[in-house]
Amino acid sequence: MHHDPMPFRRAVFATLVLASMAGLVALLAVTLSTNGISWGESVMILCFALTLPWTVIGFWNAVVGLLVMRLSRDPLASVCPVKEGDATVPLSASTAVLSCIRNEDVDAVAANLEAMITDLVRSCEAASFSFYVLSDTSDEDIAAREERVFADLAERWRGDMSVTYRRREDNFAFKSGNIRDFCERWGDRHDYALVLDADSFMSASTILDMVRRMEANPRLGILQSLVVGMPTTSAFARIFQFGMRLGMRSYTTGSAWWQGDCGPYWGHNAVIRLEPFIEACHLPVLPGKGPLSGPVLSHDQVEAVLMRRAGYEVRVLPVETESFEENPPNVLEFIRRELRWCQGNLQYLKLLGLSGIKPTSRIQLVLAILMFASSPAWLVFMALGATLAVLGGDEMLQFDAATGFALFVIIMTMVFAPKIATVLDILADGRLRRRFGGGLRVVAGTAGEIAFSALLAPIMAVAVSIFIAGLPFGRAIGWGAQVRTPHGLPLRLTMSKLWPQTLFGVAGILWTANQSWALVLPLLPVVLGPLLAVPFALLTARGDAGRLALSSSLWRIPEEYEAPNCLLPLRLGALTALGAGTAADYKPDLAKADA
Repeated sequence: MHHDPMPFRRAVFATLVLASMAGLVALLAVTLSTNGISWGESVMILCFALTLPWTVIGFWNAVVGLLVMRLSRDPLASVCPVKEGDATVPLSASTAVLSCIRNEDVDAVAANLEAMITDLVRSCEAASFSFYVLSDTSDEDIAAREERVFADLAERWRGDMSVTYRRREDNFAFKSGNIRDFCERWGDRHDYALVLDADSFMSASTILDMVRRMEANPRLGILQSLVVGMPTTSAFARIFQFGMRLGMRSYTTGSAWWQGDCGPYWGHNAVIRLEPFIEACHLPVLPGKGPLSGPVLSHDQVEAVLMRRAGYEVRVLPVETESFEENPPNVLEFIRRELRWCQGNLQYLKLLGLSGIKPTSRIQLVLAILMFASSPAWLVFMALGATLAVLGGDEMLQFDAATGFALFVIIMTMVFAPKIATVLDILADGRLRRRFGGGLRVVAGTAGEIAFSALLAPIMAVAVSIFIAGLPFGRAIGWGAQVRTPHGLPLRLTMSKLWPQTLFGVAGILWTANQSWALVLPLLPVVLGPLLAVPFALLTARGDAGRLALSSSLWRIPEEYEAPNCLLPLRLGALTALGAGTAADYKPDLAKADA
């Protein structure tokens, strides 16, 4: 008899999370109760509780993920039990590869697609695939270039691979509307769709493996790959994606352990089964006025929830394959991306009442909201503590230093747990150590990345809090083109965007020093990032900082030590600078002739 482990796993995980949250809230209450708990301190405790779910769940995901990675005989099968499919049998299903673009660098998109087409043609499975370039471009000059470049691409591969270009005049519902339009026009011609962002890149071997898994598991609705950052020359993106690379594997393995068939969909580098997607994943248009109404912006998690409601599994493969994306090259682009996600995730407030969805799916929507709602809660917690410290009288903030320090250490450990867990896994495995350039480089790079994260986190918290405060007044982020190529930032633009962070940092330092110099050190992690926001953004965007980061050999990812063949045609600047991807390079037309 088949035994489903998921109810037990979810019960264990929920117990761990709720007990940890209760313990931390109690510890804060004890810390603040040296002279009783005032109303202000009660609000601080409430704000603290709002910041906890995301932190605590991240910690337990990392712990469970590390245990699975180190102790399970087959970590992948234990968290993602989907059959692999038979690589010796030709594919029978038809897959549409969807490249969703809007005002992008046309040549860069075409280069990525050409390399993927080349790889698929070489695999001798090209007959099972069709490429669709789905444009929402609003700039007429870029649109004209798209038509020329993608017509050339289609002509070059005629007879080997079908390439279709389509541009929408009306950009209703942005990316989700773009994909829905594809479904209505061409969805009935294909069994699956592989969804790509403009900066996505996947090797043929990864694509074929995912499609075979879909064929072998008829109840699998969405299969999400673990996406890793591309080799890059941007200092900001290099350090950021090194941290992501460390955090993602333990975190995703741990979350897959308890989420199971209610897994995540991140909107790109994933295969979806088209028939149930077309039938069951229609997104509602949210009622009302203002930024949280209208089309759903963060469509991916809602589509995953609706796919699961339709009785199909949504799973993530928590192993690193050749599935890549580009990360924002500077702080300003990173903030813009986060604020777009923030607006989209806060729309889920209107979707929590969706009928018939699984309890785990509902929890995921709540967590997606708390991911951003925790930023203002954290800022209010800090600001209230600072205010109460100077008010005096009955409201004077007094706290127990010993329990306060213990609480700080526990929270910091929890915040960095996913990275620490993956680092421990790398250090315990000789093969992984070599892939990352040795244990010493991993530890030194991690220390640098943690300092980088400590500066970036409060900068982001201020940005998100200001954005959320503006939502009731109609502030929205819109859906402009993303800047993906590394280049320096202008001083005036950077100051115009980051002055609130700078003001927060200056005010925090002045206020603290005015009270007591002894308070400056404990508050430094909170105010230092915002205080240095402008120089931090300018420095990490500079070309020479990128070159320095490259030559330092810190924050290198495995693909930069041993470049996979699939990346060579892209002629990435980082690989060229490191001497990879030159001698072994091949031309797409030669590759086509080989095939």
